[in-house]
Amino acid sequence: MSEKNIEVRIPVQGMTCTGCEDHDTGYKPGDAEMIFAEVDREIRQEGDYDLLIIGSGGAAFSAAIEAVQQGARVAMVERGTIGGTCVNIGCVPSKTLLRAGEINHLARRNPFAGIETSAGRADMAALVRNKNELVAMLRRQKYVNLIDDYGFELIQGEARFVDDQTVEVNGRKITAKSFLIATGAAPQTPDIAGLQDTDYLTSTTALELQEVPKRLAVIGSGYIAMELGQLFHNLGAEVTLMQRSTRVLKTYDPEISEAVTEALTEQGVHLITGAAFEKVEADGDIKRVHIMVNGEKQVIEAEQLLVATGRKPNTAALQLDAAGVKTGARGEVIVDEYLRTSNPRIYAAGDVTLGPQFVYVAAYEGGVAARNALGAPEQKIDLRVVPGVTFTNPAIATVGLTEQQAKAEGYEVKTSVVPLDAVPRAIVNRETTGVFKLVADAETRKVLGAHIVAENAGDVIYAATLAVKFGLTVQDLRESLAPYLTMAEGLKLAALTFDKDVSKLSCCAG
Repeated sequence: MSEKNIEVRIPVQGMTCTGCEDHDTGYKPGDAEMIFAEVDREIRQEGDYDLLIIGSGGAAFSAAIEAVQQGARVAMVERGTIGGTCVNIGCVPSKTLLRAGEINHLARRNPFAGIETSAGRADMAALVRNKNELVAMLRRQKYVNLIDDYGFELIQGEARFVDDQTVEVNGRKITAKSFLIATGAAPQTPDIAGLQDTDYLTSTTALELQEVPKRLAVIGSGYIAMELGQLFHNLGAEVTLMQRSTRVLKTYDPEISEAVTEALTEQGVHLITGAAFEKVEADGDIKRVHIMVNGEKQVIEAEQLLVATGRKPNTAALQLDAAGVKTGARGEVIVDEYLRTSNPRIYAAGDVTLGPQFVYVAAYEGGVAARNALGAPEQKIDLRVVPGVTFTNPAIATVGLTEQQAKAEGYEVKTSVVPLDAVPRAIVNRETTGVFKLVADAETRKVLGAHIVAENAGDVIYAATLAVKFGLTVQDLRESLAPYLTMAEGLKLAALTFDKDVSKLSCCAG
């Protein structure tokens, strides 16, 4: 006979606090009311859940909350730590350490004459302890506690599909009307000779280092490589970023790449572009990366080596073939515009699809997938306007089309580029390396894209996101009031300089 968990509420007249139960004063119980009962799983033969979610990150929790609010029976399967990448090993831990690095950098190199600041050696172990405490608190508050708050079931273990309507977890077969795959992605290792035999860091293990290395070599120069490279540079390491492409951020507008290259170089980060990686080897505590640049061999030595060359979907253990779910060349789950896989009972959302790798995109997709899976009027995902931020200093933020993308889509394009040394907020901050760029339709003047390298660019980009999403024009931005001495004023200056020389503008007066 199987066990059932039943929760009952019994109202008691006259009882006003928990201490009352310790005193026998003749309280009178009312009628018992059953408020929760766990169904006997031996009796239920099929359709254990309306929605079974595999994974427990942003997409998974968004889907679970949406499904519960629609009255569905929901369970979530997680093989590791609850919360997924963002709270545990991604956004939260990296950004709190990045902030620590920024403060350390400013203490060592403050731009104001008349103020003397200094910084001692960074205590990486203490920073990591504080980071872990923050992560644990947010994981508990924003994920673990919500399981009971919303009343869905958590099943710990590895899920694998048995057929198109059944998964197995720890030997238990579970059926559902619909499934959501939200298993995220993990760091990907490039095929470089000797790398597998070297003790290298990933974006996960780098955040657990107990000491700041004297030298750090980084293979890759995407947003993860840049953020973590600058973090350790700001904490005192000598950092070398290496990449295959001939310019950093090759998919961004050239002005953005140039500004980022200038900023990192000014700060002392060593950038190597156009590198062909030949091999990696270890000699005691030293790692050596052998590269070829412009036909010349170079050897980069460092105490630590960070590999940050992209991410791969977590699909290997799912046995998706058994469920008739098709995957792409990199193992990503292929979905349609409704987030359906090749099996109409199974949906996928978040990083596992290799769409935009942002937690806010994953959360948005999770909600859409849950509604579609539960039979609500079908909703297509709309990822035409997705802002992206790289949390370096200066930060890099972009939304909408680049100039090249706009031309490829058939637009006649007009652009405006404002260097950061023309933005009053940057001038008074004495941090003037950066740029604002707006891309507009030359005929209608609708804003098609905005691209920024500046302090607080991640905060500014939301205004640009609204402009692109809702079809605002350059004139709309000109006629909007921008608070003076904010970085957001750079957007208005860029709008004004479609037809004017920025050097001819007066402060506030346009």
